[in-house]
Amino acid sequence: MKKIIQIMLLFLLFFALPLQSFASIDGAVISNLGTSNVALTIRDADTGKMVYSHNGDKLMRPASNMKLISGAAALGILGEDYRFTTELYMDGTVQNHVLNGNVYIKGSGDPTLTKENFQAFANVLKQNGIKTINGNLIGDDTAFSGSTLPVGVDKADESYYFGARTSAITMSQNADFDASTVIIEAKPGKVGAKPTYSIEPNLSGLVISNQAKTVNKGQKNTLTIKRVYNSNKVIISGSLPQGSSAKEWVTLQNPSKNTMQAIKTTLENAGIKFVNNSKIVLAPVSNEAKLLHTNKSRPLAAIFPAFMKLSNNSIADILVKAVGQQELGEGSTVAGIKVLKSYSQSLNVPVDKWRFADGSGLSDANRVTTNGLAQLLFNVQQQPYFNTYFISLPIAGNSERMVGGTLRKRLTEANLQNRIYAKTGYIPNVYTLSGYVKGNSGKQYIFSILLENKANGNTHIDRAMASIVKSL
Repeated sequence: MKKIIQIMLLFLLFFALPLQSFASIDGAVISNLGTSNVALTIRDADTGKMVYSHNGDKLMRPASNMKLISGAAALGILGEDYRFTTELYMDGTVQNHVLNGNVYIKGSGDPTLTKENFQAFANVLKQNGIKTINGNLIGDDTAFSGSTLPVGVDKADESYYFGARTSAITMSQNADFDASTVIIEAKPGKVGAKPTYSIEPNLSGLVISNQAKTVNKGQKNTLTIKRVYNSNKVIISGSLPQGSSAKEWVTLQNPSKNTMQAIKTTLENAGIKFVNNSKIVLAPVSNEAKLLHTNKSRPLAAIFPAFMKLSNNSIADILVKAVGQQELGEGSTVAGIKVLKSYSQSLNVPVDKWRFADGSGLSDANRVTTNGLAQLLFNVQQQPYFNTYFISLPIAGNSERMVGGTLRKRLTEANLQNRIYAKTGYIPNVYTLSGYVKGNSGKQYIFSILLENKANGNTHIDRAMASIVKSL
């Protein structure tokens, strides 16, 4: 029976495209991608009709193509106008510019919170007559729960931005919104001396051990900046030649506490003093506390380009927890992936056999199919948020960083530029690309490619895509 169904499917596919085109696509797949470790599906973007499928129902790892799913769910559930909030509270009384009480920060996971917002908190406290705080700085991060460490991050990668921890109180350093990181930049000094370094926004509770040295111009740059596993200690080591520099995004060991420390340092730099026994504490906002200020992030639609074009893992992890909180009242990854699955089902995507571990695709445990991903990409076209979703995708061959994103240096041939809007994906031994493409006929198609266990996978995918575009 199964063989009969496969024959019928092949029969239908042969008639979906001219035989010559079908053969050309099949040849491109086999010659560039192989047969057993690849899945590829192509659908008509207007009708959803499947025009080509190779291993389309085979469960494979999506890598960052998981963001196509978490992104659709976030826009569908939270909405394009959704804004993360961070609230500033105080309790106690103010006498002679001294607050005899506590200051509270209540977060909801805003990945766009920066030192400019921390400065705004300082201004609000000053406006309320506060110059000294005789109490604690308390962070309420109860909106999120469960592990802060993303699923699938190993010990060796925990220091790097793509494996950043996520909590309800976090921060970013620039408009890339790599939440829960600080940027450390080292510059050379005199030969033989230690390099100097700067940190954005500030130390944030980290401790720096500078073991590096400056060497002569032209020597090899071996400088590394890495946080020691499970600690706040960052080691700068290696050699930094004169005339060069090094920059690294270093993750925070405890995003909530480290961000609260960054806030405290900003308040102190703004002239607000804390008494000597003041502490940073994580606890819910007191019932007696008074709301002083609410910071609202930019709308979700405005955050989306950084999320999708730059394949931002921390935003993905935060969105998964946010939809879990919104739908199930639990801001955890476990709750969030339940929501991702149910939302996919609401778009008529057959996900019963799929396996969801996270929303970023970093985990090796995720499993999806190209037939299903292509179905998602077809059905999402009918959603009111589709334009935001579509334009957030990287655009092949477009050199502008926030337009081409992770595809800006790929598929750069003149006949391919600006014709492919697609989400890239990579984890060890996995390369993926799924999205929308305009064929040589001028007709729009949907495609999904998942490739495993092939060296230089992106090169092979791009060669296959160049051939496929000619056949469509």
